[in-house]
Amino acid sequence: MVRLIPAALLMATTPAFAQPAPAPQPMPASLPFSPAIRVGDILYMSGQIGQVPEGMDAHKEGFDAAVRGAMDAIGGILKDNGLDFGDVVKCTVMLDDMADWPRFNAAYTPYFAGKRLPARSAFGADGLALGAPLEVECIAAFK
Repeated sequence: MVRLIPAALLMATTPAFAQPAPAPQPMPASLPFSPAIRVGDILYMSGQIGQVPEGMDAHKEGFDAAVRGAMDAIGGILKDNGLDFGDVVKCTVMLDDMADWPRFNAAYTPYFAGKRLPARSAFGADGLALGAPLEVECIAAFK
């Protein structure tokens, strides 16, 4: 005999499937995504392109500034959720020009100093948002 659990009881005893997670600053309502979503013990972060809080695109100041801007934005989301770069388990990197790969690595790896490096994928992508030279998205795990 199969026993069915009433849906209302099941919903009352399980956590919400996906919840917006804290972010360093509110995003404009016109943007069609959340900076981060928490599902259980996993934090999924939207890709970051290095845009600085004042609205100026750091990539206009050069590639290294764009990497730092993207990684600083990721760091802010992590911090607002009680996490740090040591909690990042996976990153996906999109580069407008794969020739920038060595420069990306040089600016990216210091954020993980003293911590294990996460799994990572990278690919060339033409036409990133706002003409950015890169986009980085990460997934982190709560302990």
